[in-house]
Amino acid sequence: MGTHRLTRALALGILLLAGCAAEDALIVSGREAGRVASIADGDTLRLTDGRRIRLVQIDAPEPGSECFGYDAERGLAALAPPGSDVELERDPALDDRDRFGRLLRYVNSGGDNVNVTLVERGAAAPYFFRGERGRYADDLLDAAEAAQAGNKGLWGACPAARLHPGRTLVAGPAPD
Repeated sequence: MGTHRLTRALALGILLLAGCAAEDALIVSGREAGRVASIADGDTLRLTDGRRIRLVQIDAPEPGSECFGYDAERGLAALAPPGSDVELERDPALDDRDRFGRLLRYVNSGGDNVNVTLVERGAAAPYFFRGERGRYADDLLDAAEAAQAGNKGLWGACPAARLHPGRTLVAGPAPD
């Protein structure tokens, strides 16, 4: 094989390896992009392509029926407003979808993990469905304990709220 052919073959091999490595990195990271179309409540949003996203490992009070529900919804809208671009991160240790067919994802916006930020602000609490702990479980617990200690968000507004990560959040009834 001549020098020119050998150089081309070597260059092609490097390109193929680089392409495989890039593809593997994309698969390993488990990240996807999307644009927010609407906010459904404090832990659910819809993307412009129709995908419904349930923020994994957290639970927010329901608007209209639970204390702090509308505030939680506004909290998510402030972090991932309609029209904004977000990055979705799947946790391979957890389910891909919930029983309603929504994708279970961590949502990143502006470099921030929205799931953790909502808990830090007291707009949501950690929720470890079936006791399963994802990659940010410790961050979520630390954020919740700090928010609760500081009476932030629902922890200051909802006397009935209790931190029980193994169960859905019960914030108490919405004020009349």
